[in-house]
Amino acid sequence: MNQREQSLADTRSRIMQHAKRQIWVTFQKEGIHCYPAAATDPTLTTGDEYDVSFLASPHRHIFHFQVWIDVVHSDRDIEFIQFKRWLENLYRDDTLQLDHKSCEMISDDLYLQIAQKYPDRSVWIEVSEDGENGALVKYETHRPVQSINI
Repeated sequence: MNQREQSLADTRSRIMQHAKRQIWVTFQKEGIHCYPAAATDPTLTTGDEYDVSFLASPHRHIFHFQVWIDVVHSDRDIEFIQFKRWLENLYRDDTLQLDHKSCEMISDDLYLQIAQKYPDRSVWIEVSEDGENGALVKYETHRPVQSINI
């Protein structure tokens, strides 16, 4: 191997060593929620095509979740099937509730549970209503690496 090839191999090795690794899981949860303010807020109760006052009534959704979490090595630091089952059980055993919460609020509640079990890890949580509209919240514990010095 010549010097240039060795340098490229060293660079690839360094990049792999410093790579940000995350796993992700998906799951769904049927839930009933509402947005009480939609009944009285004039920006929501507009009386025209933008009126969303109906959101004040309890209504059903299938909430879709995608959760990413940092892992520190490549060999199943967190086994994703176990992680997914644990997350699902947070809703099954009523540790977490959907209630009147927005997708962002649901993400915050879920993050607090994850951070307690897996501290000091960046977590990204996407929650959507029926896979159609939702939110992505990124809970970063560190700043992204801007460059890798030789």
